[in-house]
Order: sequence, then structure tokens, then C-alpha cells
Amino acid sequence: MEIDLTGKAILITGASRGIGAEVARMAGKAGALVGINFHRNRETADRLAAEIGSDRTVAIQADLGDAAQTERMIALMVERFGRIDVLVNNAAIFALNRFDSDDYDAWRAGWQRTFDVNVFGASNAAFLAMREMRKRGGGKIVNIASRAAFRGETEFADYGASKAALVNLTRSIARACPADGITATCVAPGFVETDMAAGEIAARGDELRAQVPLGRIATTRDVAGVILFLCSSWSDYLNGATVDVNGGSWFH
Repeated sequence: MEIDLTGKAILITGASRGIGAEVARMAGKAGALVGINFHRNRETADRLAAEIGSDRTVAIQADLGDAAQTERMIALMVERFGRIDVLVNNAAIFALNRFDSDDYDAWRAGWQRTFDVNVFGASNAAFLAMREMRKRGGGKIVNIASRAAFRGETEFADYGASKAALVNLTRSIARACPADGITATCVAPGFVETDMAAGEIAARGDELRAQVPLGRIATTRDVAGVILFLCSSWSDYLNGATVDVNGGSWFH
């Protein structure tokens, strides 16, 4: 049986490329009304919206590291579709930030910006989306974490810590909000063939593939299919769970 999201209003952050764009495509094909958040790449977001169907999409510019822009994003989604049924917190940034660097200012700036987008952006979006969901009987929060949340990363600890925070945010929502009809789940991918991961894959592709018993790096579709399931009614009894989509490269 195919997943049916007909009439569901789904907002996907960081949706102009990578995993987010694939989720938007698949959600559109499943009948959803799709909010495509982007930061800088308006042309790509508009092209994706046209591909899905301009009558069922809206492209919304917002830097999730800015609380005011995040609030505006939620307001524009509600203005366009009248509600938010599902929020997919996918927007994230990633950069190497090594412990052995001598640049203290760069170290602090890396942690600050990573948490501003990956943690505070997601938590702010969730708070604002859930405020709308309560008015209409509930909804779903789907947070996109990473296997980095569980490994302990040596070269990008700020990214790993930010994704660990998303796992805990998921569990907190799952315990606090079911009385409002709101559930939360989390997806923790390994490396995925995206623009964000392209540099690491180019530099360490053989090493990364060797970590995966399945012998390959994930495609965006591998991950987006799981996210789509979590957006659907098929996952209604999942709450607080983190689904690992890493080909068996890490267990916790």
C-alpha cells in the first residue's frame, strides 16, 4: 500500500536540496501540501515548487539561525495553507571544527553558528509549529539527527553535539505533548550523498563505504522514504523513537 498524505500540510526546513528536497518531492507525489524552506537558493526552491505543483507548494525563505525569520516562516506556512500538520526539521549546517585548532575565536564561532541553526532553529520551529498544531487537534514533529549524535565525533564535535540535542528534543516533545495530539520522532542517517557531505565523501569515500556493511553510502531517497513514513498515519504509534538509517555503520 502506498503512503497517502493527501491534504496534509507539511513544512520541510532546508528543502531546496539534498534530503529535504527529496522529502518534498515524495510528499508532493503522496498528495501533501508542501512548504519548502530555503535559506539562500531561491532559484532551486522555486524550481522544486514548480516541479511539485505551484498550487500545492510554497517556497519560504528563512535562515533558521534567526529566531525572527523562523517565526515568519511558520506564519507564512499557515497563511498559505491554513495549518501545519507535520514539521520536518531538516535544515542543518556542518563544518570541520577540530580540537587541535589554535583559533579560539573560530572554535567558538563554529559552535555558536552550528547550535543556532541545528538546535535553536529546530527547537524554535517546533515550538511555533506546535502552537499552530494545538489549534487543530495535533500534528507530528520529525527531527533529522545523525549517527554523529551517538558516535562522539573527533573533527566536528559541534555538529555531533547538535544532533544529540535533536534526539533529546524529540524525546522531550514525545513525553510532553501527546495530550495535545502531537508526537515526535527522529531519523539518524549516516553519510548521505548530498552537497553538504560532498567534501567529506570526496576526501574519504573509500573509508566511509568500508564502514557500511551494505557497502555503499546512502542516497537521499534511502532516507527520505523513512521520513515520509514518519510523516504518515502509518507511524501514529511511534513516539520518541529514533530510526537509524545508516546501513549498519553504527549501532547504539
